[in-house]
Amino acid sequence: MQRKKLEMSASDTSTGLCCCLFLGNPAGPASANSMATKCGKCGPGYATPLEAMKGPREEIVYVPCIYRNTGTEAPDYLATVDVDPKSPQYSQVIHRLPMPYLKDELHHSGWNTCSSCFGDSTKSRNKLVLPSLISSRIYVVDVGSDFRAPKLHKVIEPSEIYSKCNLGNLHTSHCLASGEVMISSLGDPQGNAKGGFVLLDGETFEVKGTWEKPGGAAPMGYDFWYQPRHNVMISTEWAAPNVFKDGFNPAHVEAGLYGSCLHVWDWQRHEMIQTLQMKDGLIPLEIRFLHNPDATQGFVGCALSSNIQRFYKNEGGTWSVEKVIQVPSKKVKGWMLPEMPGLITDILVSLDDRFLYFSNWLHGDIRQYDISNPQKPRLAGQIFLGGSVVKGGPVQVQEDQELKCQPEPLVVKGKRISGGPQMIQLSLDGKRLYVTTSLYSAWDKQFYPDLIREGSVMLQIDVDTVNGGLKLNLNFLVDFGKEPLGPALAHELRYPGGDCSSDIWI
Repeated sequence: MQRKKLEMSASDTSTGLCCCLFLGNPAGPASANSMATKCGKCGPGYATPLEAMKGPREEIVYVPCIYRNTGTEAPDYLATVDVDPKSPQYSQVIHRLPMPYLKDELHHSGWNTCSSCFGDSTKSRNKLVLPSLISSRIYVVDVGSDFRAPKLHKVIEPSEIYSKCNLGNLHTSHCLASGEVMISSLGDPQGNAKGGFVLLDGETFEVKGTWEKPGGAAPMGYDFWYQPRHNVMISTEWAAPNVFKDGFNPAHVEAGLYGSCLHVWDWQRHEMIQTLQMKDGLIPLEIRFLHNPDATQGFVGCALSSNIQRFYKNEGGTWSVEKVIQVPSKKVKGWMLPEMPGLITDILVSLDDRFLYFSNWLHGDIRQYDISNPQKPRLAGQIFLGGSVVKGGPVQVQEDQELKCQPEPLVVKGKRISGGPQMIQLSLDGKRLYVTTSLYSAWDKQFYPDLIREGSVMLQIDVDTVNGGLKLNLNFLVDFGKEPLGPALAHELRYPGGDCSSDIWI
């Protein structure tokens, strides 16, 4: 593969302005300066999660779009989507930033700095960090110069990750209060399982090495979340890249090749101190502490066993985990297995720690739970957005513990929606939930071949934050099947000013 010529932007100088500068305010610098004066001296993000809920409404969203495994020989790209109802370009892709290589498999993203650095006025949230799940390359994107038209700032080649960290297949990126950026890995350079963490300088983006001590990586890796007031980080597991990269094989589950543990780390010593083997907790993916930095509990979504488990700190200082939500499998005909799990692939907690949201990628629904009592979540809302069990499809449901009949196919603006709800992102005020439908290109191709032919979509759900409830906004649709180079697979969603899965308070 030949690398295209790039124009690398010079490193931005810190402005010291609050993150409201980057939230999409069309008034420009004058408005940003007035906000900075109002805020006083502050760093990026917000002082508390509840202050973040008062932030301005989102106007654009960044979405990585993938071409790997689609048959289109084009690089992945970062799409900028207009989500301002007052804009003439509402629910349209307004900018595309292609990466310089093919087949990276962009996946998740994070910031150079966030609310963990709120007290540091020298910090500015102006770079988006995009690790590649397959190529292990890291892209640093400048969103500070023009948030509506991001440009490439730096490329960190996989050879540097391999040589300095002996890690590969990168996933979650979080900004730290130290000003550094930390990225989780799923493997070593050969694609074997290895749950380590790459540490980047948050200003130069030089690879500093691993966060964990030499030889201290977890057996498997995926996502992580830290809670400094309790000196803890907890990480999750998917599988070795060599196991999942070409598709899902049920025999690998029977062979014990998929993860089922949470790993507890001493945040100050950078050492793993406890491993929680979950009962009925296969493939624990996304993990979320409650946003309150004093909280000693949170939730993890276990994809294959289709349940939500609560982790919590014991009086003695150790950690435990318990199942609090179970999505029953459906007995089916016309599918790869006789029983179909919901496959919980993403979870979110609202900034006020009141609601938990998650997606069932295979069953096709998104659920909202009231977690006022975290030990006993209460179902408050549910909506079906496609999935594998819709009427008229190849799958017949023979026994269903929850539904009396198979849901109707979803049609929005004349388009029948392929795939199921996958990545989700909640507005700061908790009133809007954005959804995309691609999980990972090889699994998309296996479970939803229509996604490859037709591309994924982005939808928006209105949320009742008083009584609970979810309602689809029928006026919003981003159809990535109509992209200029062909149908694309849209994945994670990020707001320029931070959101409930990017920012951690200390």
